[in-house]
Amino acid sequence: MTDMASPTTQTASVKLRSGGLSQLRASAEYVAIPLLALVGAFVLFSLFLLAVGKSPLTFVELLWTGAYGSAFSWRNTLQRASPLILTALAVAIPARLGLTMIGGEGALVLSGLAAAAIAIPFVGSGITAWIVMPLMMVAAAATGAVWLGMAGWLRYKRGVNETIASLLLSYIAIAIMNFFVEGALRDPAQPNKASTLPIGDAYKVGLIPDLGVHWGIVWGIVLAILLYVLMARTTFGFAARVTGGNLRAALAQGLPVGKLILVCCMIAGACAGLAGYFEVAAIQGRANASLAAGYGFTGILVAFLARHNPIAIIPVAVMFGGLSAAGGLIQRRMGMPDATVLVLQGFIFVTLLTSETLYGRFKLFRS
Repeated sequence: MTDMASPTTQTASVKLRSGGLSQLRASAEYVAIPLLALVGAFVLFSLFLLAVGKSPLTFVELLWTGAYGSAFSWRNTLQRASPLILTALAVAIPARLGLTMIGGEGALVLSGLAAAAIAIPFVGSGITAWIVMPLMMVAAAATGAVWLGMAGWLRYKRGVNETIASLLLSYIAIAIMNFFVEGALRDPAQPNKASTLPIGDAYKVGLIPDLGVHWGIVWGIVLAILLYVLMARTTFGFAARVTGGNLRAALAQGLPVGKLILVCCMIAGACAGLAGYFEVAAIQGRANASLAAGYGFTGILVAFLARHNPIAIIPVAVMFGGLSAAGGLIQRRMGMPDATVLVLQGFIFVTLLTSETLYGRFKLFRS
């Protein structure tokens, strides 16, 4: 019996090791190809710098100094990474169902306006922040959820392309924000830049002790972990992946496709809404045109580079936060426009989209 069982045990062990190796190879592909895209983007960007008479090495040195070279740089980087994590989650969650939602910018802007509108009537009233700030947060999250939820509803009920719908809703949201900021909610004490009245220091989000970064970064990381568990370790997430893999099969199995689309889009909108809340309550102190800073659109790139993995979004967001944080230093030291960083982001986006054609083509990553 021992002699007969031994080959069987050995065969099972070989199969287990083979399966583990195959899984490792497949996972490595999803890391190696995005890294290859980043290298390709930097090569193209280096050629661009050489064409305009600038040194790529100087750019790298200033980028590192401005993004990660000091405690101040890290604070600036993490502060900019906070909204990127949340807006990237707004892209990644619907992507599990095969949806391409790019309306996070609109949800962020409109939610920031909603948070400010809730806080302004309470300024000077003496009502504790423990009551007003949760109301602001709930209003912002609900506004974002409803706004992107509309795009999901249009996709399922009317067959409207969610990419176009969410993009158009973003422009509508920015127009609504401008309408109120320049009209009924405008602060007359701000003649040069249209803004709402300030929300007051009592209702502003404080900084993390000894870190100097507002609490939005903690909320972003916690939400990324929770949403990873939701989408990867629950029946809801499994149903979402089945729907994203084959819509007809999901319908044939009786899965509530409409509910899944609506809930995922509302979760995405709530994440973008929280980004708007923290921009108002932690950074701006009021709603104004500065809310439309492009975080929603950069979040698209962060989500794609992270392969829509909520955990991977965190380091990618920190990387792009660093790019944004170093823009001012690069502008001063190299005499280049602040938009130079946007050129690099453009190269990353193009090479990333191009790299999608490489999956499954390398024998090294095959079973």
